[in-house]
Amino acid sequence: MSMLGTLLGLPVMGPLGGVSWIAGKLREAVMAEALDPARIEAGLRKLEKRLDAGEITEEEYDVAEAELLAELRAIRAALAEGAP
Repeated sequence: MSMLGTLLGLPVMGPLGGVSWIAGKLREAVMAEALDPARIEAGLRKLEKRLDAGEITEEEYDVAEAELLAELRAIRAALAEGAP
């Protein structure tokens, strides 16, 4: 793009570039949190505490634990494939 085109497009492209950069950073943060195995491990610990406290039944624990372990396996597989 020519210098003139760049200067004329700056009032529009400048803010759009900033928004695009922010969106990219937000996506990176969300993916990092979503693919954090520590989040699932903490959920498993919390679930076990709820079972020990009598807040949930053994059956509820088993169902929730299976869901969390499936999510943990999916996270580990995604990380092994090189997910961001």
